[in-house]
Amino acid sequence: MLEGQGGWGGNHCKSLQVRGDEALRRAHDEQKPILLSIGYAACHWCHVMAHESFEDEATAALMNEHFINIKVDREERPDIDQIYMSAVIAMRGQGGWPLTAVLTPEGQPFFGGTYYPKEPRYGMPSFSQVLTSVAEAWSKQREQIYDSARELTDHITGGLVLQGQAGAITKEVLNKALAAMGGRFDGRWGGFGPAPKFPNR
Repeated sequence: MLEGQGGWGGNHCKSLQVRGDEALRRAHDEQKPILLSIGYAACHWCHVMAHESFEDEATAALMNEHFINIKVDREERPDIDQIYMSAVIAMRGQGGWPLTAVLTPEGQPFFGGTYYPKEPRYGMPSFSQVLTSVAEAWSKQREQIYDSARELTDHITGGLVLQGQAGAITKEVLNKALAAMGGRFDGRWGGFGPAPKFPNR
């Protein structure tokens, strides 16, 4: 399911990144979860997180100690982005980039989010706090994590195999879609849904 890594974060990342099959093999052999970051070149917050966290020696050391790290460029692998964005949306109710997900060695997601700051702010934990908490949960609650990951994977897989109805899109269908989107529009602050208003597709 995971193949390759993109270069959107630049070449200065201190965390050790590995490619597809090698990553899965190492994660399985070392029994470490996979830390997946998906972004793209024009994404401002992707570059902010890469600079704040991935280029930071202490954060990179934490990543390398507890995780197998993979970066994916969503423009090169939109299929991988779609799968794990669906997982993050299912877990959090919204998604965005940079997408941050933690997976079992088999590639099943069990934790997800978007941008995490280097220091706690805006009511968000720091990326290091997130990494430490997830690593501790992996160490102490692995059975529950696997159960949760399996349930989430089944849910996502079911959604991804749904096929649309054949035939023309009617005016009625378009009006329903417009009404659904309009109901989520924030007339005061703009955008759709609650903060942080990252686009989810």
